[in-house]
Amino acid sequence: MAYSTAPDVPPEAPGIATSAEGARRFVDRLIMQTVFDVLASQARSALLSDAVISAILNQLTVTVTYTPLMCSKVRLVVENPNPLNAGESACIIVDGTVTAICTNTNAGRMACALGPAPLPDAPKITPVPDPHLTISGSLSTTNIIMTSWSRVMWQSVVNRAIRMLASGPFRRHFFSAIATVGRN
Repeated sequence: MAYSTAPDVPPEAPGIATSAEGARRFVDRLIMQTVFDVLASQARSALLSDAVISAILNQLTVTVTYTPLMCSKVRLVVENPNPLNAGESACIIVDGTVTAICTNTNAGRMACALGPAPLPDAPKITPVPDPHLTISGSLSTTNIIMTSWSRVMWQSVVNRAIRMLASGPFRRHFFSAIATVGRN
């Protein structure tokens, strides 16, 4: 998830939040809701009532750590990008997703070179930095039954959550995931 405080974010980039906190809240809610959906489904399979499921979910804490990408400017790959001032960067958006960063390291105003053979002094297009591609988190519970679950059971919950994210409306943002389960 990226964010921009720029007033000219194009409507074709609806996934851009207006603040870092807004981007973090969105990712937090998405991950938390997915984990809750997996656990609720598992509880329904065990024929637990909605009241019991609600009580169990209220005993869970999901903590997500994520560094949103700050986009000082936003450019759609289909547009003819406006020149960037010296030192400015722009997030390049393809199909609503930030796919690259264009940074003008030159002294003058220049447009991002999106073609196959950019000029030698053209602004550089680079991949999104790794810290903005990684979401980590932890799940803790005070539920007496769930605290005794095996590592295998928790890994199953995490794996199902990853599959749900990878097949849901934000699937192109979750094309690859790794999860590990540990005990504190």
